[in-house]
Amino acid sequence: MKLIIQIPCYNEAKTLTIALDDLPKHIDGIDEIEYLIINDGSKDETVQVAKDWGVNYVVSFPQNKGLAQGFMAGIDACIRNGADIIVNTDADNQYCGEDIEKLVRPILDGKAEIVIGERPIDDIEDFSPLKKKLQHLGSYVVRLASATDIPDAPSGFRAFSKDAAMHLNVVNQYTYTLETIVQAGRNKMAITSVPVRTNPELRKSRLFHNMGSYIKKSMLTIVRAFLMYRPLTFFSICGLIPFMVGLVYIIRFLVFFARGNGSGHTQSLVFATMLIIIGFMTFILGLQADIIAANRKILEDVQYRIRRMEADRETKHDSDNEPEKGKMKDAGDR
Repeated sequence: MKLIIQIPCYNEAKTLTIALDDLPKHIDGIDEIEYLIINDGSKDETVQVAKDWGVNYVVSFPQNKGLAQGFMAGIDACIRNGADIIVNTDADNQYCGEDIEKLVRPILDGKAEIVIGERPIDDIEDFSPLKKKLQHLGSYVVRLASATDIPDAPSGFRAFSKDAAMHLNVVNQYTYTLETIVQAGRNKMAITSVPVRTNPELRKSRLFHNMGSYIKKSMLTIVRAFLMYRPLTFFSICGLIPFMVGLVYIIRFLVFFARGNGSGHTQSLVFATMLIIIGFMTFILGLQADIIAANRKILEDVQYRIRRMEADRETKHDSDNEPEKGKMKDAGDR
């Protein structure tokens, strides 16, 4: 059983060693632990720090592409290098490294495919009262959209089984945290959470510049993910609103018409007809989007099979080159 711990990095030379030193070197049930960093266009000595520490793999972007793309590049590299379990953590040592054992335990026990670390949000001193409330609100919305019970959706401290990792897709450019939960929930993956600890803040978050930007991007990510995985439900709800309003106006017109006053309310009939047409056309859009979603599901299955074949090929190649095992590898510029 092989575990690869991946760390997305962007100019993390000052904190990376602290985060790496905190990672576990042995976990019961795990035969081998390796370490991978995603160098997301860093301009400092992040890569050199990682090499000096002794990480096994480095994935490098020539320029910064954002957390979402870096996360997926790391996932692909972990799969290609034979990971049975993948853990994602932060380079600023936000999460307690010892708790990685808590993350992987449900996967080792066959109880889950994805495990999310639940932070004690209300007890984190570095979070303002507003940020704590928004964290809880965001997680609540994600639970509704994903049909899961994950209490800390924005947490980036998470573990994936190999099979679950092969099914992952992230299409937004902002963050992977919310979209992957919606995807997992709607695809009926076994997903759970475990309580984890956090360390004192070493630097400010780089994911968002202000609270307004965070809220806007998070909500757009949730809506987009829900639209991708439940398009018929989304468009049906949107179409039902004008349809019902139009129906009310139709009934109102018929009441006046029955009383002999219909001629004075023709404009209401025209308005109601427009609303009903809009509602009906929105529902038709939902049907078309549902067909597209079915095709996307087929493409995801094809992608899963390709990833599995690539992983099997890389595993065979590594076994044929066993003497080179243990050397630090560049997992490829992106």
